[in-house]
Amino acid sequence: MRTSRRHRLHVLTALALVAVVALPLSGCGSGSDGSSKTITVAGSTTVLPIAEIAAEKYEAKTGNQVLVSGLGSSAGIEAVINGTADIASSSRDLTDEEASHELVSTVIAHDGIAVIVNDSNPVKNVTLDQLRDIYAGRITNWKELGGPDLPIELVNRDEASGTREAFRSIVMRGEDFDRSAAVLPGTGQVRDVVSRSAGAIGYISIGFVKSDYATTTVRTLRVDGVEATRDNVSSGKYPISRDLYFFTNGDPQGVAYDYIRFVLSDEMSQTIEDAGYIPVNWDQSGSGDGTSSGGEGK
Repeated sequence: MRTSRRHRLHVLTALALVAVVALPLSGCGSGSDGSSKTITVAGSTTVLPIAEIAAEKYEAKTGNQVLVSGLGSSAGIEAVINGTADIASSSRDLTDEEASHELVSTVIAHDGIAVIVNDSNPVKNVTLDQLRDIYAGRITNWKELGGPDLPIELVNRDEASGTREAFRSIVMRGEDFDRSAAVLPGTGQVRDVVSRSAGAIGYISIGFVKSDYATTTVRTLRVDGVEATRDNVSSGKYPISRDLYFFTNGDPQGVAYDYIRFVLSDEMSQTIEDAGYIPVNWDQSGSGDGTSSGGEGK
């Protein structure tokens, strides 16, 4: 194994192979007798808590089944394009190639990407330029940022991640990531590794900074002097912000449409807020249904 010039993280990651079962689209399991229907939602691990809680509540109200999986934004979008999922959940916008298909986007929430470090790290703030230099491999020790003489241990997301793509677009601005970084497949793994390594730095959705299920904690860095909070994301002050999406192949129909409308309903707003995100209806006037052509959005 190649030894990097950087003090590297030794991460043991158990990767599970996830089998995605191709299901018929919105009419699956439906009959003229009014039997329940099944739809599939696949994609972003960031959006996963929203999609899962909404599925549970929607199933209880309607009897229809919603199968939810967190495969990564790119995998979810590909599944919708290929017809093996009804809805893709995504923490990024469409690429040019994806936008060439007849996908329709619905913004379901707003989110900020928090930069996280270990609780023991005394550094409080980074600029966007410093953050870019860190992830490009030009700043390699915390003493360069006023911290201890400790190597910076980069934690990155895999290429299927919408969070990585949003971070690359907003922070890296076309520059390449340092290849010595530990690359992890999920938000939870990034948070866990950073919480256990004094020199580590990572980035995750602000909704995952505090977790009821984690036994360890992480701390966020201010970016350009602005804290990663929902209020600062909502006001536009926090510089690393994004929208969270559902994508469908054409206009959503049937159960897929009903489920998306349920996610956007007032009933789900508090749940989305409790999960650490900003509900879309905070900034909606009440007109329209929030859907638009993916090609136009790009």
